[in-house]
Amino acid sequence: MPQTISEAIGNDHKYIDWIHQKILSSTTDADKTKWRNQIVWTFARHAISEELTMYPAMVEKLGEEGKKMTETDLEQHQAIKEDLSTLQSLSVSSPQFAPTLSKLMDDFHEHVEHESNVDMPNFEKILSRAESQQLALQFQKTKRITPTRSHPSAPNKPWLENLAGLLAAPIDRIGDWVRSFPEEEENGLPDETEAWRGVDDDGVVRKEMKGKL
Repeated sequence: MPQTISEAIGNDHKYIDWIHQKILSSTTDADKTKWRNQIVWTFARHAISEELTMYPAMVEKLGEEGKKMTETDLEQHQAIKEDLSTLQSLSVSSPQFAPTLSKLMDDFHEHVEHESNVDMPNFEKILSRAESQQLALQFQKTKRITPTRSHPSAPNKPWLENLAGLLAAPIDRIGDWVRSFPEEEENGLPDETEAWRGVDDDGVVRKEMKGKL
């Protein structure tokens, strides 16, 4: 069954936490670098996809209440993007790497708490399941065209972000080909959790993998 928007967002959140644990458990700089690149790639796509799909829908459906909620979300996203920009520029052997990663995850969990306790309950209650599933589909599809690195100075207004994303995404994706990432067979979630799967137009669930989008 296709995911609802809260399921799609929540599964991404779980996947980010899982990657974080992979970074912490890495025993070599090479492995830590692969998982660092993976968390940057995942965060960047997730955040911009939310800003282009879910947040405009919240404003449309919830009006002033939705606008206030998304203002908080965008402020939190900006903090995450700035953390991520620093993290992606650091060597994993840098003394600043661990505290930067810790700050990133603290800011991320603050954002998760807001989305889980404020955004999703208020938003999902006014959506039909079909509407929620369609928004989740849009969210997943938008990941295919977003930048894959953090660009904290880029605009976060939907039409400006669309333009900025179209300009930055090809450059980011070319760079991804020379960055190290986890191999496909080690890249999934424990227990086969569908944390970052796309749903095609015909309803077929398809696993998205780096380099195949």
